[in-house]
Amino acid sequence: MEKEHKIVLVRILASALLLGLSYIPSFTPLATVLCVAAYIIIGGDVVFKAVRNIFRGEVFDECFLMSVATLGAFAIGEYPEAVAVMLFYQIGELFMDVAVDRSRDSISRLMDIRPDHANIEDGDGTLRRVAPEEVPAGTVIVVKPGEKIPLDGTVVAGNSSLDTSALTGESMPREAADGDMVISGSLNLTGVLKIKTTGTYGESTVAHILGLVENAESGKAHTEKFITRFARYYTPVVVLSAVLLAVVPPLLGAGEWTLWLNRALIFLVISCPCALVVSVPLTFFAGIGGASRRGILFKGSNYIEALARVRTVVFDKTGTLTNGSFTVTGVYPVEGVAEETLVDTAALAEIYSDHPVAAALRGAASQAPDKSRVESAENFAGEGIVAYVDGKAVYAGNDRLMARAGVSSETPVVVGTVVHVASEGKYMGHVVVSDTVKPQTAEVLSGLRRAGVERTVMLTGDRRDVAESVAHELGIDEVHAELLPADKVELMENIINVRRGQGTVAFVGDGINDAPVLKLSDVGIAMGAAGSDAAIEAADVVLMDDNPAKVAHGIAIARRTLAIVKQNIVFAIGVKVAVLLLGAVGLANMWAAVFSDVGVTVIAVLNAIRAGRRLQ
Repeated sequence: MEKEHKIVLVRILASALLLGLSYIPSFTPLATVLCVAAYIIIGGDVVFKAVRNIFRGEVFDECFLMSVATLGAFAIGEYPEAVAVMLFYQIGELFMDVAVDRSRDSISRLMDIRPDHANIEDGDGTLRRVAPEEVPAGTVIVVKPGEKIPLDGTVVAGNSSLDTSALTGESMPREAADGDMVISGSLNLTGVLKIKTTGTYGESTVAHILGLVENAESGKAHTEKFITRFARYYTPVVVLSAVLLAVVPPLLGAGEWTLWLNRALIFLVISCPCALVVSVPLTFFAGIGGASRRGILFKGSNYIEALARVRTVVFDKTGTLTNGSFTVTGVYPVEGVAEETLVDTAALAEIYSDHPVAAALRGAASQAPDKSRVESAENFAGEGIVAYVDGKAVYAGNDRLMARAGVSSETPVVVGTVVHVASEGKYMGHVVVSDTVKPQTAEVLSGLRRAGVERTVMLTGDRRDVAESVAHELGIDEVHAELLPADKVELMENIINVRRGQGTVAFVGDGINDAPVLKLSDVGIAMGAAGSDAAIEAADVVLMDDNPAKVAHGIAIARRTLAIVKQNIVFAIGVKVAVLLLGAVGLANMWAAVFSDVGVTVIAVLNAIRAGRRLQ
């Protein structure tokens, strides 16, 4: 427990003890003194804040209401009730502060990913510690077991297991070896790694995350803004109502002044809007904290509210639903040619190409292609490559290149980028290279359906047959292919207009070309680990482990958070209205007033912190 909380707890216990003593017969002559002392201990700071705020022009707040109500109770001789009201008010405030601190801790724990230092190896082999901000791009740093990776980079030596749970919410360690990309903020668990940095600290993943978290409260939800405005007008209205309740009935001969003054004071205590003012922002804060622990970062509570109302989700394909890298997915040789021979021949023909398809072919070869076997290579734009391998002309490309070679090619049986191969005028077969669907993507659509999403759309610049194949595999409702960035923006505008009034529209993407669409959509969701800086900057929500299935998790968290907000609003207003009416006609005493203020606040706060708990 925090030091301030302990001090408040001691004050609560001391005040309760003095209040209890005032009821003991032997202390009866001192009852008034004991109650005054108990009130000063438990309520002195509240009265001080009320007076200070009046001089600052902030009159109608909960401190003012509690001070007027309890001092008024003293004025009519209700000493124990005055102390009890302030006592329970402070208990409610303590509950609220503890809940807020717990929610804040869930976010501040994420700050533990901030690296303390980076190790740079000097010429004599010694390690020199420097601040991560001082490490230029392209520097080789050393990360020992137990240290956080300070900057993004590529492993150039060593292998290890990495704990990325602070970034992605996933507990399973990830393996890192020579050539693998690693992201800052990960904890190195087992081996020593040498990493060549790919950017400065300011450009690193950890810097982006910390920036997002620190600014997460900058955007307030419409509900949160409404409650702030509501409290601003509500409090003066109830104060005026209490004054009228205290003055008008006695003037009309409806009872004694003391009776109506007591009812007015009860009315004031009941009217405190603490439950609303505290629980609504706390619920959003808890939701942001709970989502961050699962690797889902919201840039503000307004985006929680927008995501909770999503009914249409639009996806980019490459890098979002698929891995964004080509692999050989099918090898189809003609009779008499081995699969290994077909792939190795294609890899040799593509040995000098830097095209992603060529890289996939070389990666699938049975052994690293030997450049000495390739005498020359000529590229035919839009067709493929002709290379002389071991003195033989090898053609690797599409149908048009096969026609140039004078051979007939087979019709592919699967969708993907097809590389036909021919050697010395004889057709050898074809290899299919594809951008494979992410393993987690299979659960995306089912998760979205469960979360209440009614329509899914894919926008991609890829070939139509490839896009339709992926859409069919995943069960996406609508697909638009062969799009330029401007086409994506135009289609997104159309989708938003068509779906207007049917919930908000979210877009999920990762590339630079997705930034305009992310900004245009009602809720932009970016892939954080592999996404471009422009996409992350334009997005409203960032998925830290590039798992598209977490879109559904984010929607579920947002909907639960907004549901809890609505529960607290209905509960707080409902109880207060009921008790206000009872108090106005004399059917509610000061204890009922205490419950309607402090009790409702405590219940609303306990309900609010559920927003940060893990979904089942």
